[in-house]
Amino acid sequence: MTRRTRASGRGRTAARANGSADDADDVISVDASDAVASDATVAVVEEAVETVETVETSPEMTYEMRQKTTPKRFAVGDGQLLDVLTASGGIALRNVSGLLVDGYKVSVESGEVPEGRYSVFSGAGRHVVETSDAAKFPRPEKPLKIFQFQGCPFCKKVREAVVALDLDVEFYPCPKDGPEYRPYVRETGGKAQFPYLVDENTTPATTMYESDEIIQYLYEKYGPGKANISPALTSGVLTSVTAGFSLLPRMGKGSAYAPSKKPENMKPIVFYAYEASPFCVLVSEKLCELELPYLQRSCGRGSPKRQEFFDKRGTFQVPYIEDPNTGVAMFESGDILAYLQETYAA
Repeated sequence: MTRRTRASGRGRTAARANGSADDADDVISVDASDAVASDATVAVVEEAVETVETVETSPEMTYEMRQKTTPKRFAVGDGQLLDVLTASGGIALRNVSGLLVDGYKVSVESGEVPEGRYSVFSGAGRHVVETSDAAKFPRPEKPLKIFQFQGCPFCKKVREAVVALDLDVEFYPCPKDGPEYRPYVRETGGKAQFPYLVDENTTPATTMYESDEIIQYLYEKYGPGKANISPALTSGVLTSVTAGFSLLPRMGKGSAYAPSKKPENMKPIVFYAYEASPFCVLVSEKLCELELPYLQRSCGRGSPKRQEFFDKRGTFQVPYIEDPNTGVAMFESGDILAYLQETYAA
């Protein structure tokens, strides 16, 4: 891995190694003397040097890792407090739905975090170990495709189920007046109704409307069975009402199309995220408004992808994107929002 710095000043390596919270809600503290943080940690966007690293994330693709800001614990970046607070509505109203992977278990173990292991919390000679039942679930060979938009409560229910089942899903945003994916759903499915699932792992491909039916299908085929769906997703009208109220503070963000300049045959942006993170919500809204397809690598609490991410990047924090259309990789919600706006807004 090579590193290039565009200006003098503080870089990112020290902050990452010491477990400083980014826009991420989760940090890994490698040294027990370091401060510890959890999902409740709020991070700052602090003006700093722009740094660039060249990182190989797969044999087929090398990304340019960009950062313009330096994280700091227990603060919110200038001008972001209201957005973070309003994007946090689902935490209270939806409890842990969209946060935990099905079968989530947590234990506190004595001793330092073993080298190379991810832990959401460490300190005072103890560290937290989180597990789930994700490894027991069948995994689709091809990514599922879900056509949806961010401001829809029925779509939110399905997004929460995706996190609970630790599924990787290609999301195709369908904001109002969006020129590509909303018309596609109308033409292929017969009506512009959302969410709309396409599962190409069956012959013929399974297509489906209705959020409750989609959730039952996902649990039956890629989870512990529909008899084990979380009560947060099976409370009928209450589920839809609380999902709707949790979106109200955002006042429709992620529902209407903002003209964009997508490349022809655009590849989905890889997006590490989970539904309950307000920082991830802000990025999801922007992706939806610009009608940018993305492959969500779901990584709720208990997901084995947290360790995979730690192995890959040396830390775990979300949101994080890799854009195969430009070769850019990036942490920090503020940086990501600025990048998406600059790169894709018309």
